[in-house]
Amino acid sequence: MTVIFEETFEPTIDNLVARFADGSAKTVEAWVFADTETRRKAEETLAAKGITARFRSAYKPLVHFFSEDVRTDGLVSAAITYPVHPEAPENRFLLEAYPLSGLLGDTKVSFAPATDGSDLFYTVVLSWSDGRSETKAVFAPNRLHDDFAGEQVLSPTGWLSIDGAEGARLKTDYEALFSRTMQAIAAHRWGDAEPFFEELNITASLPAEDEWLPLSPSDALISLREALHEDFYFSLLEVFQTRSGRPLGDRGLRPGQIVPEIRFAAGPARVRVETRPLNADETDDDAGEAVATAANPFSAARVRRELETIEGEAFAARSRAGRAVSARYHRGSDRPVMISGGQHPNEVTGIAGALRAGLALAERPNVHFTISPLENPDGYAVDNRLRADNPRHMHHAARYTAFGDDLEYRPREAPFETGIRFQAEAISGALLHVNLHGYPAHEWTRPLSGYVPRGFAMWTVPKGFFLIMRHKSGWEEQARTLIDRVTERLGQNRALVDFNARQIDLYIAHSGTPTWPVINGFPVMISVDDRHRVPLTLITEYPDETIYGDAFIQGHTAQLETALGAYEAWQDMVLPEAS
Repeated sequence: MTVIFEETFEPTIDNLVARFADGSAKTVEAWVFADTETRRKAEETLAAKGITARFRSAYKPLVHFFSEDVRTDGLVSAAITYPVHPEAPENRFLLEAYPLSGLLGDTKVSFAPATDGSDLFYTVVLSWSDGRSETKAVFAPNRLHDDFAGEQVLSPTGWLSIDGAEGARLKTDYEALFSRTMQAIAAHRWGDAEPFFEELNITASLPAEDEWLPLSPSDALISLREALHEDFYFSLLEVFQTRSGRPLGDRGLRPGQIVPEIRFAAGPARVRVETRPLNADETDDDAGEAVATAANPFSAARVRRELETIEGEAFAARSRAGRAVSARYHRGSDRPVMISGGQHPNEVTGIAGALRAGLALAERPNVHFTISPLENPDGYAVDNRLRADNPRHMHHAARYTAFGDDLEYRPREAPFETGIRFQAEAISGALLHVNLHGYPAHEWTRPLSGYVPRGFAMWTVPKGFFLIMRHKSGWEEQARTLIDRVTERLGQNRALVDFNARQIDLYIAHSGTPTWPVINGFPVMISVDDRHRVPLTLITEYPDETIYGDAFIQGHTAQLETALGAYEAWQDMVLPEAS
């Protein structure tokens, strides 16, 4: 274990209160990274000394403006013009307004892009039922800078205005914690060969509570802790991609397991960075719920126990930390299908849905399939660990393996977890792989590195249960037929279709016109991809990071129905002659 960096950061908001408590200013307006309660208490402290202070949120300022400054009773309409900056995606500030259009009930909310360049203000025209109207300018302080991948980005930042002056950038404790930690890690001597470590642990504490906004069909989360986790994780991947001479976004990078653990704690923000040995411990804390109605993710041990009840040949692989990757081959006279889950194990409905599909198929005659419901147990162990502190966060540090790579992109000569797929393909001869996945159930941001997650712009906000059909050249007809048959089956679930419709509407309001079609109520993408070894790969994407209760049940049921629908459609499909 090697400690790389450790520091405590003075709270920006406390420093501002101390600075102006002597009455050196009559009015103070600051934008900081702090939760609502902390900002209100600071205002009250200065008000008691006769100073008018307003501490605003530097993160998602328009959403906070509506929740903190606008009387919504009787509000008929809100017409919003959002900034368009030449150094940011055109819809960047429209995304940052998410999920405003879903929060105001019957109020008509409209968005339009600004046409006057890089002015960082939203213009908001409010109208009430009593005939009143107001026009407000909402400042969104940002700075143009190079991120840790060397790319120029526009990112939210702190700001301070005294006695009505224009003001200037205020470097906050939140920004300083991130930048100083990243600098220390980037400057460390890591050696020349991947992997550079077993676990790189970043433990930070922030005095920032998560804030929930009521949103149908799912809650909306504003979390500075989650945003910091995401920015640390993906920024560090980019640092090591650059160090290894790889392109940004290269999923074959194997730096080791990067684990940011961002917890709530009162007092100043703190961070400690250290390398640790891999942890192969496993706790069986399963709730013991019935598989079909489980409201919580299963433990890894529970997944293995249920898998053992499926008749057939067991086969397995090993993870980097030594955990078992377990699978079953159930031989029959049907056309074989591969079913998998847990490639990215923070996508929890895919694991439960794959397990349910295997159990359901095993009850039928003549079925022929392989089932590997938890392909990445090392990542799942990290997800369990992170959910203990932050159960509703998306936890992308659990997405990849303990090598730090995406197992699907691993070469055959170094298989580890990926060996489970090589074996499944070899023993079954399957030409269809149903690969169950998920994505964030609420907004995904990287506020300190340009806000929009690099390489994942399509997945920033939920858009319902999404299907991706990848096929080899010459399999176009089969790919389209499979999508049609599966979505037709899923469309019989009206609750799921309605869920999709609401999420798609909200996505369009805050992201713009989609480039993907909707078939039978389900957004889909169909593309040629000769990278896959089997000719057809159906990938599901359910907004499940991280959900529980009825939402979780709906999610893993959708995954189950997709797997069963694909299996059934596959049996009587006309295949290309060469197959």
